Amino acid sequence: MRAVITVIGKDTVGILAKVSTLCADNDVNILDVTQSVLQDMFAMVTLVDVAAVDDDFAAFAEQMRALGEKEGLVIHVMHEEIFNSMHRI
Repeated sequence: MRAVITVIGKDTVGILAKVSTLCADNDVNILDVTQSVLQDMFAMVTLVDVAAVDDDFAAFAEQMRALGEKEGLVIHVMHEEIFNSMHRI
């Protein structure tokens, strides 16, 4: 099972490191990452394999949301199928 993690917020040092550390702590494998910094705004979309946390996906998503809140970011985690459906024209 794959999921998409989106991160939006003010650019600061270590955002990618904090997100990837939380993924590693939950046995979530990062498959692909794209990120941009537009002036002082950071935007990242990450495709991850969440097979190891499939039973506890909601807890992982909540941990990411809490990390975002702590760091002043908006972090969303959603299953790949939902992400694709939301962004289909």
